[in-house]
Amino acid sequence: MHPGARPPRWLRGRHEECETLLELIRSARSGRSAVLVVQGEAGIGKTALLDYLVDTASDCRILRAAGVESEMELPFAGVHQLCNPLLDGLERLPTPQAEALETAFGIRAGKPPDRFLIGLAVLTLLSEHAGDQPVVCLVDDAQWLDHASAQNLAFVARRLAAEPVVMVFAARTGGDQMWAGLPQLAINGLSETDAAAMLESAVRTPLDDRVRGRILAESRGNPLALLELPRWYSATELTFGPELTPATAFTRRLEEGFRRQLDALPPQTRHLLLIAAAEPLGDGQLLRAAAERLGLGMDAAVPAEDSGLIGLRGSVRFRHPLVRSAVYRSAEVADLKAVHQALADVTDPLRDPDRRAWHRAHATTGPDETVAAELELSAGRAVGQGGLAAAGAFLERAAALTPAGILRADRAINAAQTMVHAGALGDALRILTEAEFEVMTEQQRARAEVVRAQIGFASNRGSEALPLLLAAARRLEPLDLELALDTYVGALEASLFAGRLSGEPGALEVARAARSAPVLAHPRRSDLLLKSMAVLHEDGLVAAAPVMRRAVEAFETDDLPVDEGLRFIVLAGVVAADLWDDVAWTALASRHLKLARESGALIALQFALNSVVYPHLFSGDLVGAAALLDEAEALADVAGIPLNPYGAMGMAAFRGNQEDAAPVIEAAAENARARGEGLVLAISHWTNAMLCNGNGDYAGALSHCREIFGNSEDGQVSLLPVETQPGSWALVELVEAAARSGDLTTAAAAADLLSETARACGTDWSLGEAARSRAQISDGDQAENLYAEAIHRLGRTGVRVELARAHLLYGEWLRRAGRRVDARAVLHEAHASFAAMGVEAFAERARRELAATGEKVHRRSVDTQLELTAQELHIARLAADGRTNAEIGGELYISRHTVDWHMRKVFAKLNVSNRRQLRDALVMPIA
Repeated sequence: MHPGARPPRWLRGRHEECETLLELIRSARSGRSAVLVVQGEAGIGKTALLDYLVDTASDCRILRAAGVESEMELPFAGVHQLCNPLLDGLERLPTPQAEALETAFGIRAGKPPDRFLIGLAVLTLLSEHAGDQPVVCLVDDAQWLDHASAQNLAFVARRLAAEPVVMVFAARTGGDQMWAGLPQLAINGLSETDAAAMLESAVRTPLDDRVRGRILAESRGNPLALLELPRWYSATELTFGPELTPATAFTRRLEEGFRRQLDALPPQTRHLLLIAAAEPLGDGQLLRAAAERLGLGMDAAVPAEDSGLIGLRGSVRFRHPLVRSAVYRSAEVADLKAVHQALADVTDPLRDPDRRAWHRAHATTGPDETVAAELELSAGRAVGQGGLAAAGAFLERAAALTPAGILRADRAINAAQTMVHAGALGDALRILTEAEFEVMTEQQRARAEVVRAQIGFASNRGSEALPLLLAAARRLEPLDLELALDTYVGALEASLFAGRLSGEPGALEVARAARSAPVLAHPRRSDLLLKSMAVLHEDGLVAAAPVMRRAVEAFETDDLPVDEGLRFIVLAGVVAADLWDDVAWTALASRHLKLARESGALIALQFALNSVVYPHLFSGDLVGAAALLDEAEALADVAGIPLNPYGAMGMAAFRGNQEDAAPVIEAAAENARARGEGLVLAISHWTNAMLCNGNGDYAGALSHCREIFGNSEDGQVSLLPVETQPGSWALVELVEAAARSGDLTTAAAAADLLSETARACGTDWSLGEAARSRAQISDGDQAENLYAEAIHRLGRTGVRVELARAHLLYGEWLRRAGRRVDARAVLHEAHASFAAMGVEAFAERARRELAATGEKVHRRSVDTQLELTAQELHIARLAADGRTNAEIGGELYISRHTVDWHMRKVFAKLNVSNRRQLRDALVMPIA
């Protein structure tokens, strides 16, 4: 046993559960983290197990928090409660993390902090304190944590690795999916023998066997019921037995039993307990102040303490959460309002204005514009703390307290809109449905239609949202032209995702409607974006390119407001990609990701993570792309947001392993067909075409390209101008597949279309791709000159994969021309580039070509060297670039201790002893 630890005392009937908890503490004592979610019904013993953990971890630092149902709308209340004892150690954190945490807790004012930066700050705070002694974090009633806290703590739990930190969450069975994927421990009822023994210990008088049987049957082994039921029943009931309660009503029966105990208390004691139940902080001074406000003394608590219902040592704590809910739910409405008013009166309006406003809202008997305005201010502060869901809750409550009229409907629509940004689509739909029963102006009804369409688009990027957005935009034209034009942008975005599965209306109808709409006297950035996309869809890229360039330039600015950026920058990035402008595309995708992180807009963040993967892939940074996909997966787990497939499909294609890629791409395509999301289908064919070309399956690549461009009656590819990606990228695959399959007519037609596109775009990327494509259908000096032009132009861009493909194609051409020596030099460069980037299929194709020249190159294999994991390689690269452990942790959302742990493994696998040797080890060629 560890020195200083108390000897464990097993809980009755919980030997295995206690052993599981002890193993967590052993992990922490040995320097490893551990996480567990304890789930079970109310009263099953979850809190008792947490108390057991406290008793057996006396050598550890214990941090406790509990979710409170009445506090679920206050952002980061649970995290604040857990971390409050550590806040005097904020100086240990990097300044950005400390400031983010202080802003989230309302300690300081500031811009909305990055939700993941707050998570990293909590992780670092726990990690740094764990350096002194193991830290054990216990969160009871996790199902009642506020949304921001639940996301934050789940994120931290998933990021723990090499820290002596234990996190245990106790939650009701069937609660929030936030904890999905974390280790689980299901707590069931006690065995019949243990249940009987516990019942005997709680009963002072003999029980009839039939009565004992009925109590055991009703309790179903629930320890709280076994201990409490005998206290609640009269002597007659204990003799003849209580009425059996259905299982679905069991929690209500427990609460009813506690109400019986409450009824026996003096009125002043019940009133004091009500104050404690309505004040979730457990602040004894606040309880005393509110009690004095209502003419109560603290001596009124004595009967409740004597009965064990509440404890007042240090902080206020109820014996069980069901006691709190029984106190709160059994109170008269007038008493509840009086208690909330008293708590509002004694809450500092400067230090805690949001909780004061929330208490005032619960104390209000009817519409009250003053309180509603306070809640609206609280919503603004919640956004500033990264709590969009909380902001939506404040706005919803503000709308409920607003006198009937235009302002009430406006606040409700704003609440629904905020919930959409927060990713709480169910709440957004509920609020919007209720708002539509209000008296609204025509403009408000049109706004409500827009929000409803946005809910549909966010939950399912298929074709359903497109007609709703188009209809709303047309309706808004005479009412609110700015909103109408913005809604047309949304409709064009929806048409982009629906693709060829949009049906009617399609992108062309939206484009025509947008171009026929009135224009503003002073056009905005978004209006330029709208015009560029409308011209693109109606007249094609050649006509649209000039206005597209102006739209991209308009969004390449540092003063882009958050709301405008979240709304439009994703489409500005699409336009940059359509122009083959890799620099602007990368910058806009990165800006989108930054804005989404800072605002806490989780739907936007999930999409931004998948979008920014593609610039990383084209640049050859597959390690960075993998890290982004890991983050997207973590976000999906933490926030309960569906994982977008775009990035994973691209990663599968660029890596090139057909066995791994096929199920990923096919699953995404099947799901897209069901949703009507044509963009994913198009991406699936493009990625499959690239995958086939990489593996030398040119017939397969040609077949997938036919699915994108369509077939004519004679079976040939029917080429039409391509409006947007991935169609233009697919032209590159089509030229290669058709040329290598002997279909030179199709290859030439695709190369001509690509050249026309490149001339309109005028970028090195597009012109390099066009030259490379034309080289494949040319001979002699013309082909060689075109390959040289392609390599020169692509070498001036950041698209390193495409540059390596140009070297590969040129090397293959040289070998077929009989110039083996020249071919070897070019193919060696292609192979080294592909191998270093992890573009496996093309690397293998280059290796085979080298073998055909008589050059022997071994396959890249785990047998030739100890392989680093994707995360280890990413960390190693950052370290080789000179980043400190703290800087690496900040970028990857892990603690510096975890970085150090990974670095030790990297050193061992690469057989190096310091960072100076690391750079050379990472660039060693693979022989």
